[in-house]
Amino acid sequence: MLGNWIKTSILMAGIVALFGAMGAAIGGREGMMMALVLGGAMNFWAYWFSDKAVLKMYKARQVDASTSPYLYNMVSELAQRAQLPMPKVYIIDEDQPNAFATGRNPENAAVAATTGIMRMLSERELRGVMAHELAHVKNRDILISTISATVAGAISMLANFGMFFGNRDGEDRPNPIVSIAMMILAPLAGMIIQMAISRTREFGADRGGAEISGDPEALASALAKIDAYARGIPMHTAEQHPETAQMMIMNPLSGGGLRGLFSTHPSTQERIARLREMVGR
Repeated sequence: MLGNWIKTSILMAGIVALFGAMGAAIGGREGMMMALVLGGAMNFWAYWFSDKAVLKMYKARQVDASTSPYLYNMVSELAQRAQLPMPKVYIIDEDQPNAFATGRNPENAAVAATTGIMRMLSERELRGVMAHELAHVKNRDILISTISATVAGAISMLANFGMFFGNRDGEDRPNPIVSIAMMILAPLAGMIIQMAISRTREFGADRGGAEISGDPEALASALAKIDAYARGIPMHTAEQHPETAQMMIMNPLSGGGLRGLFSTHPSTQERIARLREMVGR
């Protein structure tokens, strides 16, 4: 838990520094000051509101025991097993099988599943997936995951914004080569941040989810199914906002360049192998 807080603090400090460097490259001293203020405001907003923004982005609808007893009661039972507060539960109307967790802490968490994953998986497999998402909540992965998704999108927008100001007139006009470099490197920095965060935490959430559900084979089976079907079913919101891909239990992006650049998840085969080792033990 302490490690995640340290990572989050470093990420937030890095955001301010990156915004300042981009502002200086784009707009000189005035640009740097404006970007530093923007970076600080972005940190504040991301901490308190980024989870709501992601859920709204995916048009997730909140459900309860009366509107979706199957999913809600499943999450409730697993949350009790994990000794976690009951998170909010959402359903996303997408055919692709996928799920994610978000929020700033276990007391303010939410889990979301697509209609596709609810149709495709058996009850036992879906239970394994939702236990995986609750493991992210328990491990406190959700804050840094949600903040990184929101900020990576903002960094990309700031870099694009720089195209309008990269050719200023005046003595302190920034070097155009530096401006171009910042516009290219800033989005890449966001991707690197996500990759550093995501790969190891997925193994931890798989292990934690198997322990919560008591059924590592069910999660292994679910991962195999999701990997087989998700590749051929596009998730349009994820394609438009690829920075959110690292939040999902499986990379939601279709083939091509973006899938490689935002490949924030470890090999599905390795994840399955590790879970099946748990079955043996």
